[in-house]
Parts: sequence; structure tokens; C-alpha cells
Amino acid sequence: MIDILIIGAGPIGLACGLAAKKKQFQFVVIDKGCITNSIYNYPLNMTFFSTSEKLEIGEIPFVSISSKPNRSEALEYYRRVAQLINGSLKLFEEVLSIEKVENNFIVQTTKGKYEAKNIIISTGFYDKPVMLNVAGEELEKVKHYFFDPHYYAFQKVLVVGSNNSAVDAALECFRKGAEVTMVIKDSKFTDRVKYWAKPDIENRCKEGSIKAYFNSKIEFIAEKSVKISTPAGLLDIENDFVLSMTGYKPDTQFLKSVGIELELEYPFKPIHHSETMESSVSNIFLAGVICGGMNTREWFIENSREHADLIIDEIQKRKSIKSLIFNN
Repeated sequence: MIDILIIGAGPIGLACGLAAKKKQFQFVVIDKGCITNSIYNYPLNMTFFSTSEKLEIGEIPFVSISSKPNRSEALEYYRRVAQLINGSLKLFEEVLSIEKVENNFIVQTTKGKYEAKNIIISTGFYDKPVMLNVAGEELEKVKHYFFDPHYYAFQKVLVVGSNNSAVDAALECFRKGAEVTMVIKDSKFTDRVKYWAKPDIENRCKEGSIKAYFNSKIEFIAEKSVKISTPAGLLDIENDFVLSMTGYKPDTQFLKSVGIELELEYPFKPIHHSETMESSVSNIFLAGVICGGMNTREWFIENSREHADLIIDEIQKRKSIKSLIFNN
């Protein structure tokens, strides 16, 4: 029997582990991938919008060369942080089910079974891409993740989206020699695009180095072309790869499977108490971006790292009350 089982070894899951260790709880952190699996799958050359101090967890300093760290620096930082709880990490182990038995939980994974008094779910949202839902999306040429622009050198690449991931992919592929076209459903790039990248992408589009179709969408994807609808009508564009940078969403089905209630209207947030982060299921807590439901821009590292202390302090408080009652 362990005190706390934490699902997700991203920055917030690691923060929960550090807070649990500080309070001397017996705990396990489980992830179906590597530590900070989402950051590992970020683009190779990605730079964070946040400064390094805002990405710190467990009061452990994050030192980077510039004020805004890159992917490599973040992986190095979180890997060193994870060494502090290495004995409690269970990586490449997927949680299959959670069953409540009396006041405890039985957690079945791909590698074994655990019994825990409390569960913390900090699974993020990066594993499930938002689909285009068009014919041809299942083709091998369609990618929902972007890693290394070298792969697309000298190819005809169509990028879907107008946020940071789409802008980064378009600029990096263009600079590696790809012929880049963008399809954007709105009339302009979003205001959330990083301030150093926005004028760059706007100027590349203005000069025609990157062709951008605004107020447009993909209608059909074929092996060697893509059909898009634009204000000027349907266009058929010769194409080698489609990078669908349309965002990602949390695994709400997993939350439902363990009995956690969701709000009935968009963004379908899991119901929880903001003071304790406890879900609608007693002793199952939520931490990080998962708390925002489909609104994945509500929570991020710098404003959800405090969830760790809220949860662990609440578990400590309940433990102290039980101990007091038992001793009396």
C-alpha cells in the first residue's frame, strides 16, 4: 500500500512527486512514456515562451543560457530534478484501470498492480491531436507532430494552423528549403504567436516566400495533392506532406472511466475543488493542464505548478486529522 500514486511524469507530475517526498509520503510516479514525454516530443529547436524561473518546480533553480530556455535545456533541467525521486519513477508503464475498493484504489498497469490511498492525475493533453476530420487524413503523409525540419527539406509542405506550433513548423521548414504553404481558418495569425516569431511569419507571407491562405480550410487530402476551400474558391495544391498543427486535447475518456464528472458544456472541464484540486471522486486529485478540459490554454507549467503543494498539503491535513482521531 502506498500513500499516493501520481499518473503523469511531466513537470507538474514531477512537482507533485517532489512535494510528496518533502512530506515523507510513500508515492509512485507512473508514465506511459519517458519523463516529460510531451517536452521530449516538442520540435527539436523549440524555445519556450516562458522564462526559466517560471518553469522551475520544487524550488529548484532552472539556469539557462538565455532568459527563455529551449527544449534541450528544459529536458536537462527536468531530468536532473527527476533524479531526486528516481526510486519512485515507473516509466514506460501505462495505467489501464483504476478501481475504488472501500477507501483505497487498485491501479492496474501494463506492468503490474498497485494499491494506493490517493491518486493524482496529471496527464496533460499532448497525446491526443485535434483531428481535421477530412478524407485522406489517415495517409502517411499527414503528421500531427512536428520534430525536425530537416526531414522536410526540398519537399512541398502544407501547414495547417495559425498558432505557435504552426508558425514554428512553417518557418523552420521554409529555412530548410521546403516549399511551404499555410492554411489558416481565420483572417490572421493569432495574438498568441510568440512576439519574436509573429513579424517573421507575417513578413515571409507578405513577400510570398511562404504562401498563406486565410479564411480557408482543407477539404480533401490525396497522395500527391491537397484540395482546399478559399474565399476565391476551391484550389488543388501539389503536395508531399501535411503538417496538421491544430492543437491537442486531454484524454477525457480516461477521466470518465474512473468516475470523474465533467461539466456538461464546452470546454468540458473535470469537476474539482479549486482549493484542494480534489475531483468529484474522493481522494482522486487533478493537477496541471488536465484541469482546463478542452481549454488547454488555461493552465500551463508556470500557473499550475502550485497545484502540487495544494494537493499534498490537503493529503497531509487529512492524514493528521485521521491520526488525531485514531490516537484519541
